[in-house]
Amino acid sequence: MSLSKVLACLLLSLLVLHLLVEAADATEVSADSVESSAAKKIDCGAACAARCRLASRQKMCKRACGTCCARCNCVPPGTSGNEDVCPCYATMTTHGGRHKCP
Repeated sequence: MSLSKVLACLLLSLLVLHLLVEAADATEVSADSVESSAAKKIDCGAACAARCRLASRQKMCKRACGTCCARCNCVPPGTSGNEDVCPCYATMTTHGGRHKCP
């Protein structure tokens, strides 16, 4: 066998191996997406816009709320209070020990 045939076979086998690995990764991703869709992500932008609509510093409120919403997947109803509905949101604090979430 010539060197070019050996290299062609090696290249072909690497390509097949690569395709098999990609197919396995695609199967894992679809399984993860099924699990995450069961958790139902909320629309943080809309939830935080409603939560912060009366805030005096809306940009800062929406930014903090967005961070909390992304971590907790929950925003309490109303413009303030109701934190018992979302304990994760209520217990998140800044480095200074103050409540992070509006």
